[in-house]
This record gives sequence, structure tokens and C-alpha cells, in this order.
Amino acid sequence: MAKSGRLRFDGGAATYVGTGILAALVTIATVGICYPFALVLRERWRAKHSSIDGYQLVFTGSATALFGNWIKWLFLSFITLGIHLFRVGPRIARWKWEHTDFDRSRQPLPLTDTLSIVGVPVAIAQPPGAPGQLYGPA
Repeated sequence: MAKSGRLRFDGGAATYVGTGILAALVTIATVGICYPFALVLRERWRAKHSSIDGYQLVFTGSATALFGNWIKWLFLSFITLGIHLFRVGPRIARWKWEHTDFDRSRQPLPLTDTLSIVGVPVAIAQPPGAPGQLYGPA
């Protein structure tokens, strides 16, 4: 598969494992009640180490904002003997995407697949199926 210069991830194994262990400890120690805090911890790590088109991602969600819904979902899952859990996964995924944004306050990182002509970045190749459209500044 060809390497895309638009997406960049610079996370390391040590911080990934450390964040995962801390998130698991928080979840296990509270019997799942504080899972939103573990989720936010992991999502902030993921966003911190990801960029798209040179723009750093930032996770804006807070555990306290998700906590009320999480308690409600746990209660409904308990009452329905776990059937409600089928709805929880997509709702958490939607919540994560709604709270992931670009950090526009920082300068974008340089893209790896651009060619500079007279100081202006120009895209090397067009994406398939998009005739006449180039990536890069308009």
C-alpha cells in the first residue's frame, strides 16, 4: 500500500502501553464506572500523536460530559441483561468523533508528498476519481 503524506501518526510503543495500562487500571479499579475517564485519556493520547494534512488533531471531549450518559447506559445494560450494550458502542464512537477536531492554533506540519516550486507547495499526484482537483493550498 502506498504511503499517504496526508496522514501522520508519531506515537510510540512505550507511551501507548503506559496510557493503556493506566486506562485499564482506572476502569478495573472502579468496576467500569469511571470508564469515561479512561476513554478520554486514550483519545487525547491518540489525537496528540495524529495529524491530517499537517494539522494536529485535538480531542476536546471531557469525561464529566460523558459520565452522565455512561451511568445511564450502564444502568440500561444491567436492566436489559446486556442487550443495550449493542447501542452503546456506536454512541461512544459518535461521541469520540464529535469531540475530535483540528488544532488550528498551530502551524501545520509539512506534508511528505509535496514538491515545492518557488516556495509554493504543489501536490505531486491527484487522488483516483478526482479529475482536476489537487491537494494543497487553494
